[in-house]
Amino acid sequence: SLHTFAKRLMLPEPTFNSYLMLSAVLFAIGTAGVFLRRNLITILLSVEVMLNAVNLTFVAADRYHRSVDGQVIVFFVMTVAAAEAAVGLAIAIAMFRHRQTLDPDAFRTLRW
Repeated sequence: SLHTFAKRLMLPEPTFNSYLMLSAVLFAIGTAGVFLRRNLITILLSVEVMLNAVNLTFVAADRYHRSVDGQVIVFFVMTVAAAEAAVGLAIAIAMFRHRQTLDPDAFRTLRW
């Protein structure tokens, strides 16, 4: 029947370890982006990827322990990430208007 055919096509449910591995890969990609890129916007995006990796870990642990505490933490992390993105982009725009570059090496001194 159609139901048994559809049941055979379904993928197995991801395990807790698979969520943690995905989170570790995302965090490693974000860390590499922060350390290897020379563009302020790309660095900010890499920090966002790192925050999302941490959020995935919280939600996976939440699901494993059958609680909602991690989801509450994720809500606050997402709020902080949104504020960080807004402030970071505003600072990046102000710095670009002043120096005409987004290279972090050009901003080593705090003189305007």
